[in-house]
Amino acid sequence: MKFAILAAGEGSRLSREGVETPKPLVKVNGEAMIDRLIRIFNNCEAESIYIITNNLTRFTQQHLHRLQESDSKIHLIVKTTPSSMHSFYELRQVMGDGKFCLTTVDTIFKEAEFRQYIKEWKESQEDGMMAVTDFIDDEKPLYIATTQNLTITGFHDDVPQHYISGGIYGLNEKSFPVIDKCIKEGQSRMRNFQRQLVKDGLQLKAYPFSKILDVDHASDIGKAEKFLSDQ
Repeated sequence: MKFAILAAGEGSRLSREGVETPKPLVKVNGEAMIDRLIRIFNNCEAESIYIITNNLTRFTQQHLHRLQESDSKIHLIVKTTPSSMHSFYELRQVMGDGKFCLTTVDTIFKEAEFRQYIKEWKESQEDGMMAVTDFIDDEKPLYIATTQNLTITGFHDDVPQHYISGGIYGLNEKSFPVIDKCIKEGQSRMRNFQRQLVKDGLQLKAYPFSKILDVDHASDIGKAEKFLSDQ
């Protein structure tokens, strides 16, 4: 399976709080977040790993170019984009057809849960499988409405639901015309893309994780380290 990482954000909140390291290179338990994702993807038998980063952070670019030298599966796009949805659009141009898993660079999860998620996504007949969690520690969570059998019926900003998005997206090439439409219509943000998936009739399943964290603030680094250290 193919994997992809959205790492083109500026990490402005971390920077304002005194974290000088570019967000993808912030270490959690001694490992850069982007390195952790690449390692886990390879443990899941990645066919290819597509990464987009912005052209503002030279250290991140240099780091990823070094990783490319030792891992031919890594494909890098360096481009500053106006939103995460635009970053996905750039990746879409080079990924080719078939199933893939897309994540944000700061998504923290337990590896064992992720491996089981990938296994079930590979076997799924759905158009997409979205990681969700009932752990809510987000300033602006994206709530996900589901049926009893976890079919996704909607994505909401201000209508609380049991689950929220975990920033992990299992999709296939049926999502490409949807992202193309969103860009053509001038939309932005991944949550609007996800809403369009439902509007256009794609069959999406929610896959619950026990907990998923985002590293948006300096204090989140310690939370992530504790979460990953807990058995």
